[in-house]
Amino acid sequence: MIENTLYLKALAGQSVPRPPVWMMRQAGRYLPSYLELQKKYDFFTRCETPELVAEITCLPIDEIGPDAAILFSDILVIPRALGWHIEMKPGVGPVLDNPITSKEQALAVTKADALEKLQYVMQGIRATNERLNGRVPLIGFSGAPWTLLCYMIEGRGSKDFAAAKAFCYEHPEAADHLLSVLADVIIDYLNAQIEAGVHAVQVFDSWAGLLGPDDFNLFCMPHLKRITEEVKGAPVVLFAKGAWYALERLAWRTSAAAISIDWTVSPEYARKATRREATLQGNYDPSRLLSPVPVIRNQVKRMIDRFGKDRYIVNLGHGILPNIPVDHARAFVDAVKSYETS
Repeated sequence: MIENTLYLKALAGQSVPRPPVWMMRQAGRYLPSYLELQKKYDFFTRCETPELVAEITCLPIDEIGPDAAILFSDILVIPRALGWHIEMKPGVGPVLDNPITSKEQALAVTKADALEKLQYVMQGIRATNERLNGRVPLIGFSGAPWTLLCYMIEGRGSKDFAAAKAFCYEHPEAADHLLSVLADVIIDYLNAQIEAGVHAVQVFDSWAGLLGPDDFNLFCMPHLKRITEEVKGAPVVLFAKGAWYALERLAWRTSAAAISIDWTVSPEYARKATRREATLQGNYDPSRLLSPVPVIRNQVKRMIDRFGKDRYIVNLGHGILPNIPVDHARAFVDAVKSYETS
């Protein structure tokens, strides 16, 4: 039994006294308690050790008090399960060895035993739920096919993922095969997370905004739609960062329970584009958490006023930054919690 059900009620479209609040990447690098664990264990050890996953996932619940926990993991666990070696390099980010450079490489990718190799995630979910003890819902997640393809072809992060885009234009059949295999793995993976005990799942298409509307329809939309239709047993939230032009399509042509938006979209536009009938999540600029605490409080109240308290989940427009003071993150959460009496 979940004690705090605000998040789940918002996803279901039910009226709430105030909107729920959580923050993307809330279990991570801005918390001193997390940084201590970072000194002791490398990144993928933290992701693959159930006890560490549970501890890290619960840190913000204990210290900040959001209305939902998001599992500590990474979107790149799927490429790892497909056989790519990934190194997290300081100051660089993830680096994948042997990026895909030919259509033959792409066509050779199969889902094989990927889900079996991801069972440590399910163990982490069970350990986390035991530690949460029903205080708040637990959110699972995955990267989206397009975003994972970008990393698998580019081999690392990029401002434009030009190599990945060029590959898709030059080898459309191979790109479609790779996207379809990734969608297969993601569906299996998210369904396994739900079976293991998460209460909702979110799909992160972090690089969707690099595409124009036509290419979004080609490389993202069919797979996101399929994922929302074939993942069963829990609500699915879609976050196509930067793809403001696709809000209506995502809300009405997929089976998503909610659409998450970044800070480049106004509440008024988002509500209009989704016909004021979809649950929305977001869209506070993470950098704004560097503002003075009184400013954060005022901005959060105004944001909720503009979205409305129902069918809305307060969140950042992307992950919390590592240089955000913990007191400012707490002020963000507390501002939402005090909304019902403000």
